[in-house]
Formats: sequence, C-alpha cells, structure tokens
Amino acid sequence: MDSFDELRKSMLENAKEGIRSAYESEEFALMQASNAYRELSKSYNLAYERLSEWYGIYFPEIKIGNPKTLAQLALALNANPPDKDAIVKAVEDPSKAEEVYRKASGTMGRKMGAEERDAVTRFAELSLSMDSALEQLKAYIKSASTRMLPNTSYLTDETIAAELLSKAGSLDKLATMPASTVQLLGAEKALFKHIKFGSKPPKYGILFKLPAIGTAPKYMRGRIARVYATKISIGLKGDVYSKRFIAEGLKKSLDAAVERIKSSPEPEHKPDERRGMQPRSFRGRGNYGARHGNPRGRRFGNRTGAQRQGA
Repeated sequence: MDSFDELRKSMLENAKEGIRSAYESEEFALMQASNAYRELSKSYNLAYERLSEWYGIYFPEIKIGNPKTLAQLALALNANPPDKDAIVKAVEDPSKAEEVYRKASGTMGRKMGAEERDAVTRFAELSLSMDSALEQLKAYIKSASTRMLPNTSYLTDETIAAELLSKAGSLDKLATMPASTVQLLGAEKALFKHIKFGSKPPKYGILFKLPAIGTAPKYMRGRIARVYATKISIGLKGDVYSKRFIAEGLKKSLDAAVERIKSSPEPEHKPDERRGMQPRSFRGRGNYGARHGNPRGRRFGNRTGAQRQGA
C-alpha cells in the first residue's frame, strides 16, 4: 500500500509540474487578457447604452456620445446639490458645463427619487470602473504584445496582434500558419458557412479592423488583406524563431504594395458583380436533395427527376 501511495504521489507531482511548465509562457496570460478586453468592451458598450436610455428619462435634453463623460456627468448631476466643478471636469468646457447645469435645473424629465438616484449612481460608478479596467487591460496588452510580438505589433497594432494570438491558440501555432490562414483568423463562421452552404467566401477576419482595410473600397479589401497577411506571416517568424526585429523593412514593402493596389484601375466587373455566376460550391448540384435523401426532394429550389417528370 505504501508503494502505491508513493507512486500516486509521484504521478500527481509530475502532472502538476507538466501543467506548470505548459503555462509558464506569458503568451497564455496575453491571450486571456485579450479575451477579457474584447468581452469587457462589449459589456461596457451595453452599459453605456443602458445608462444613456435610463438617464434620458430624467434629463432628456442632453445627448452624450462618450460613455465615460456620460457616467461622470450622471454622478456630478446626481450629487446634492449638483457638483459644478465635476460637471466642468466631465465636459471639459466651462461654457458648455454652465449650459448643462442650466438645462438640468429646469429639465422636463422625471423627478428622481432617492432610491432611483442611488440606483443610477451605482450603475454610473460601475460604468466608470469598467472604463478603468479597460484602460488597465489595454496597457498590459500593449506592453506584452510589444515584448512577445514586436514585428506583428509594428505591422498592425498591439490589440490586433494579441487577438491573432488568441485565435491561433499559441505562438508556435500562429508562427507556423500560412498567410492564407492568418488572413482568415476571426472569420471561421463565415468560412464554414461558405463551405457548407456555398455563400460568398470570406476575405478577411480580424485584419478588417486595420484602417487600411476597413476604409478601403470593398473590391480592394481582399487584396490588401492578402498583402498584410503575407507580411505578418513573415514578421511572425522573426518574432518566434529568429527573435529579430525586421518589421521596418516589411512595413515599407507593405505600404508600397498597398499604394500600388489603391492606384490600380477599378475592375470593369467587381468580384461580387459577375453576372450569371452561381457559387462555385453548387455548380453541378442540381439533384442534391434526391441524392441525399431529402424527403421533399429539393434543396435551394432544385427539383428531383420524379418532380420534373410530373410525378
């Protein structure tokens, strides 16, 4: 029995050591921070929308487009009496702050009760704490991405580099991916939809967040994304294997390629406007439903042989 206990203890220690060594790299912390930043950003935007609608029933005359400013203003106006200095600090304009204070004093909105005031105040404080957490996460992501992915961060930005790593699962996986896979990271749902249903194939995923791609004409985006993915793929090899900073030369080559694409003439027929072309995945599938046992005998408007014969 003693030998069995010793063996069990040894195996547990080996398992713990394996887990410890597997998560020793900071890349896993960066992936979790990136996921947390992305999910918290969604919650922050939802909180802003809710606070905007909620506070609108008490103060409908004001419309604030900045979530942080709205939360700060709600706290300043909820003070008893309203804090003029906090209002000026929130809107960063003394004349506008005076106008906000004047409108708040004679608002046509609902009179706020004590319990309602406390509830709105707590929610505004929650919104501000989320903003502070986002700033801290962003600072860590920027620092960690610059250390681990200097070339990729230089070619894109720190947040996008961290998102690419999070989608890939590890630095080694990301560095060994071909450029075509890097280009489509983040577009997995659209890719599976294309494979299964023959919809338009995706041309970019996370890379769409890059201004050079997101602001480009639609027919250019795929070509620009391909160039970016190629350079990023090369930069990743420098980040993970050679540990050399080669991004400056890659950036010059990248910018030149993007300029060539933007200066090229517009195609007569853009990729999405080819007439008479069915999705490639469904050419020659006229009898798909009958072959796959569809009880109605059709899919996507195709009829079986029995239906064509009038049966």
